Amino acid sequence: MFTYTVSVTTGKQEFAGTNDYVYLTLTGTKRCSDRTLLDKAFFEHFARGTVMPIDVHVKETLGDIVLVKLEKKNFLFNDQWYCRCISVTSPSGDRFDFPCYRWIASEEAVVLRDGMARLPQDDKTSLLKEQRRLELESRQQLFRWKEWQPGFPMSIDANSGKKLPLDVQFEAEKSVDFNVNLIKAIENLGLSKLESLFQHSWKDIEDFQEIFTIIKNPVSEYVMQNWEKDFMFGYQFLNGCNPVMISKCVNLPDEFAVTQEMVKGSLDRGLTLQEELKEGNIYIADYGILEGVRANATDPNTQQYLAAPFCLLYKNSQNEILPIAIQLSRQTPAGGTNTVFLPSDNHHDWMLAKMWVKSSDFNVHQLVTHLLRTHMTSEVFAIAMYRQLAAVHPVYKLLIPHVRFTIAINTAAREKLICKDGIFDKSNSTGGTGIVEVIQKAMKTLTYKSLCFPEAIKSRGVEDLPNYYYRDDGMMVWEAVKSFVSDVVKICYDSDETVQKDKEIQAFVQDVCFSGMKNCPKNCEFPDSLTSREQLVEFLTVVIFTASAQHAAVNFGQYDWFSWVPNSPCTMRKPPPAQKGQVDMKYIMESLPDRGRSSWHLGGVWALSQFQDNELFLGEYPDMYFSEQPVMEAAKTFRKKLAGVTNIIKSRNENLQVPYCYLSPDRIPNSVAV
Repeated sequence: MFTYTVSVTTGKQEFAGTNDYVYLTLTGTKRCSDRTLLDKAFFEHFARGTVMPIDVHVKETLGDIVLVKLEKKNFLFNDQWYCRCISVTSPSGDRFDFPCYRWIASEEAVVLRDGMARLPQDDKTSLLKEQRRLELESRQQLFRWKEWQPGFPMSIDANSGKKLPLDVQFEAEKSVDFNVNLIKAIENLGLSKLESLFQHSWKDIEDFQEIFTIIKNPVSEYVMQNWEKDFMFGYQFLNGCNPVMISKCVNLPDEFAVTQEMVKGSLDRGLTLQEELKEGNIYIADYGILEGVRANATDPNTQQYLAAPFCLLYKNSQNEILPIAIQLSRQTPAGGTNTVFLPSDNHHDWMLAKMWVKSSDFNVHQLVTHLLRTHMTSEVFAIAMYRQLAAVHPVYKLLIPHVRFTIAINTAAREKLICKDGIFDKSNSTGGTGIVEVIQKAMKTLTYKSLCFPEAIKSRGVEDLPNYYYRDDGMMVWEAVKSFVSDVVKICYDSDETVQKDKEIQAFVQDVCFSGMKNCPKNCEFPDSLTSREQLVEFLTVVIFTASAQHAAVNFGQYDWFSWVPNSPCTMRKPPPAQKGQVDMKYIMESLPDRGRSSWHLGGVWALSQFQDNELFLGEYPDMYFSEQPVMEAAKTFRKKLAGVTNIIKSRNENLQVPYCYLSPDRIPNSVAV
């Protein structure tokens, strides 16, 4: 008689036990064990982190253990049990580790491979090949594509969080009810009294200070004190919550009616506008994506408006970025004239023009920069990963921490946030049909290369823009992620040919291209195959960077930059001015969000800016999916590089009046989870 000692480590929650019957079967290179019933009495008190020892007795040795099968038979109810990992020690003392990190539910069997990463071509036996095939077939039935709205990236086929596969649902302690979270935020911020005055306008700008009675935030207070100043307006294009809109202007758009005569007073080098363009000192923010989009009409009592402005920005001799011209309409010459607002205009005209730019910026941020280009894109990567990569695949092991809760948070958003009559409709001018229209438009310009951080910076011509901390920090994080990915790829793939022969990785990128991103234009550049290790490194760097750093950069500063409502109005209740000299402070206050919408807006950006309990930051991988020492060393090196980046950013921030922290690695969660 031979004895194999099995250690089972449990789960996520304080009580992770089950009243059901759990069976275990070991499969070795020589033969299988009989099915062993685990001690039910022990399971009933199985707490988080408990290690349960089990002896499996066999008449003959099994050989090296290659598979562990767990089966659960329901007893009265279907209890869920979370298994972290299983280790098996053979009679000769050899140890085999089997990472699980899965829920054991229903009456389905879970078959585990050992912790060594293996490519599909590494599996030589029919047993392992068949196990791999069955695993992916099962996952493809669970993770089905669905087009939630025409023209959108594909998403998971599930109408609610409860319908999701159990392994991608939120943990029990994490609340994802947006209505509850927003109401809680409104109460925490002391805004309940404002919501009852939903349709009422604020009396004056200072009236908005009522909102700041509870939460003290140095950045938002600085914004409140300086929001009217042109330097603060320009600074936000570099280091605010939407730092991706500014581009170098080489030629003025035909629809932009700005002239040399208009802006000469704002140019401090003694050059003409054309000369400044040639010198590379003129930048532009173009919100043309909002042209023709229907404004939120979900509230019959409140008319709301959108504009599609141009904003011309100037890098002056002091290296400040300042607005020098704003145009709110895009009429053709035959359709009328376009008014260009200038810093030299009267105070109210210029203030309102900047408010319109910032309102447009807020709405583009919410739907394009944030929702589409981080949340939805990361969900595509996550679904394709689950559908096409076996759990033993090294890329699955690499990516699994970076898709944590992404499908769940997006499902909750579709269920409560951006659905018809959802929370987005309560406050934003792009609510209602605008959500669909804007994302459909944005999909036409979404390309693979625009997700590659260095390419995105280069394409906007902002490589040399001074004081652009989003770019500087983003490049450091991108390079650290790329270096780590490169190390792992080199460990797991010995040549370009190995990449080419990896059927699962080819299926992964094809699923992203032809399924998840099928509504992108034909020239979207998402690869449908990978022919080299270099291409694989770039693709995986895009996946990880998008889910971690890019999302952090455009999400966690929302309260900082959007909470002072006049600085980033979520909606406008009066049409944009067509002429100068016709608005006063009364018109401006009637344009800005009313008290109710302000409370929903502030509650929303506060809730979205909070880190989660037990947040896992970039490079923190407590679950041991890899067992290879070289990969663990690569992860250790990765964390050291990230710590170095954190120190560089911390040192720089000591000399800044407004620290830029959003891309500090110790503040970048691993995944899109809020």
